[in-house]
Amino acid sequence: MNTQLTRIATLAIALALTGCIPGQKMSAKGPSTIVDSGQELTVTPITADLVAAKRQPVTLPAELTAFQPTSYEVAPGDTLIITVWDHPELTTPAGSQQQAITNGRQVQSDGTLFYPYAGKFKVGGLTVEQVRHTLETRLARYLKDPQVDVNVVGFGGRVSLQGAFTNTAPQDTTTVPQTLAQVIGRAGVDVQNADLSGLILTRDGRNYNIDLDAVNRDGAAQDIYLKPGDRVFLPYNDRKEVYVVGEARDPQAIPFKTTDLSLTQALGRAGGLNPETSRGSAVYVIRGMDDKGNPAAVFNLDATSPAAFAVASRFSLKAGDVVWIGPAGITRWNRYVTQLLPFSGLIRNAASAGSDL
Repeated sequence: MNTQLTRIATLAIALALTGCIPGQKMSAKGPSTIVDSGQELTVTPITADLVAAKRQPVTLPAELTAFQPTSYEVAPGDTLIITVWDHPELTTPAGSQQQAITNGRQVQSDGTLFYPYAGKFKVGGLTVEQVRHTLETRLARYLKDPQVDVNVVGFGGRVSLQGAFTNTAPQDTTTVPQTLAQVIGRAGVDVQNADLSGLILTRDGRNYNIDLDAVNRDGAAQDIYLKPGDRVFLPYNDRKEVYVVGEARDPQAIPFKTTDLSLTQALGRAGGLNPETSRGSAVYVIRGMDDKGNPAAVFNLDATSPAAFAVASRFSLKAGDVVWIGPAGITRWNRYVTQLLPFSGLIRNAASAGSDL
C-alpha cells in the first residue's frame, strides 16, 4: 500500500518538474516541433528574417476608382421644381405661400413625369438641362417663347449606411457628386467599436472590401464617388480580438479596429510580462487554421532580450490569435507544490491507515 502511494506521489512530482501539458509532448525531431493529439505543429521562431517581408501596398478596386460621375441624372422618386416665368398658375399651383416642395412634381417609379400642357413624358435618366429643354419644346406649342427653369429639391436615390456609424440614417444623393469620404464624414464613425479594416461597399449587387485603415495609412486614399443605391457597411470589431493568456500582468481579450495588431502592442495592452512569474523565452503565438485552409501554426518569441521587442513590433497578429506567456520554472514548481500539499497529506493519512491494518 505504501509503495503504491509513493509511486503516485513520485509521478506527480515528476510531472510538476517537467511541466508537461496533457495531450502535448515534444517530438523527438527537436524542440521546434510539438505533437498535439497526433497533429504535428512546427514552432517557428519570431526573428528579424521572419518579419523582414515588406508590406504590400494597398490598392483600391479599379472599378471604384475609375468611376467618374457625369452631370446629375434625374431618377425615380426625385421631386422637381419647375418654374415657368410669367406663368404662376403653372409654377405654383398649390399657391405661393406653400413650401417649395409642395409645388414640386415627383418622378414616378417608371421614370415619367406629368406637367400641364407638356403631358406625360420620360425624364428618368435625363440631366436637368435635358429635362428643361424638353419642357420648353413641349410648352412652346401653347405658350409663346416659354422660359423654363428646373431644379431638383427632393432626391429619390439614397446611399444607405449600416454598422458602426454614429448616424446610420440614409443620405440623399445630390446634384453635386459625393464621395465615400464625405458620406462617412457626415455619418460619423464609432471609433471605439468600428473595424476600420472591414468596410464593405455594395454596388449593383457586388461587394467591394475596402480597408480604410490601410488605405489612409499607406497614402493610397482616393476619391470614390458614390451612386444612388450604394450601400456602405462598417462592421463592429467585437469579433476581431486576440487573446493574451498566461503570465501577463493583465491577461485579457484585446479587440482591435485597424488592419492588424503587432505582438508588441498586444503585450503592452496586457501590461507586459509578469517579471516574477513569467519565462521570457516562452512567449508563443498560437494561430489556428483559417478560412482559407492554411494549417495551424505556432510562433515563439524569446523576449529575454530587449531587442526582441523590436522584432515583435513587426510581427502582425491576426484575429483569433492566442498569445501565451509561459511560467518560469520556479513558478511551476511553487504551483505544483501548492497543489501537491493536500495530496501529500492524503498520502500520509492513507499510509498511516495502511500501517494500522
